[in-house]
Amino acid sequence: MQVSGSIDFKIGLVLGLLVVGMGGVSFFYTPYEYNRMAPAERFIPPTLQHLMGTDNFGRDVFSRIMTGSQYTLLVSMGTVLGSVFIGASLGLIFGYQGGLWDEVLMRLMDTLSSFPGILVALMMVSLMNNRPYTLMIALLILFIPSYVRIMRSGILEYKNRDFVKTAGLMGASHVRIIFVHILPNLKNSLFSATVLGLSNAILAEATMSYLGLGIQPPIPSWGRMLSESQNFLFNAPWCALAPGMMIMITVVAFHSMGEGIRQR
Repeated sequence: MQVSGSIDFKIGLVLGLLVVGMGGVSFFYTPYEYNRMAPAERFIPPTLQHLMGTDNFGRDVFSRIMTGSQYTLLVSMGTVLGSVFIGASLGLIFGYQGGLWDEVLMRLMDTLSSFPGILVALMMVSLMNNRPYTLMIALLILFIPSYVRIMRSGILEYKNRDFVKTAGLMGASHVRIIFVHILPNLKNSLFSATVLGLSNAILAEATMSYLGLGIQPPIPSWGRMLSESQNFLFNAPWCALAPGMMIMITVVAFHSMGEGIRQR
């Protein structure tokens, strides 16, 4: 199990570094300006000048893939980090206190989880008129219940342990007990769930962009690029294969890292 987990983690780490490195480099350099249109260069297949070909406007697909990685990773990381902070805090505090408010919180999380995730995201994006950062907020709220449950189940396991009772008898405050004595025992589970959450967030962002409710033009997005290229899928398949492969590689990278951490 540890050997398998180590292999998964290494594969995911290599792929993840490639994607993150591509996004980092794109802040300073891309082969072409990502929105540069050249009608005379429409639908050029992959060549040394255009590594992933050009699209229906003559734009360099590779440059757009590089730039799109910035926004895909930023939205995904912002979504996961925000939901981890809020969800983990709620799960730890209410799980430790127990009682009525804990039950109310869990019924609220159950209600939120009972709806299909894509439906909740679509509804929230529509209600907020698809403004900047709307997608991140919608996905953040969608991801909170999973982290609430992870932290709540963990704190219920530890809060009656002898070392926690001893800390209480020695005068430690509830906040100190939660965040100093219990949370370190849950960090591995939380870290694994965070990395796995990145793969889910990337897939969710791509899905919303594919439906036209994610990152808006002129900013390139892998999901939107995939949606736009379906009209000429048979004439220029590279326009769809490039963003599709990047979505797959990125999801596999973070999923493999998360599974590797969990197994180890």
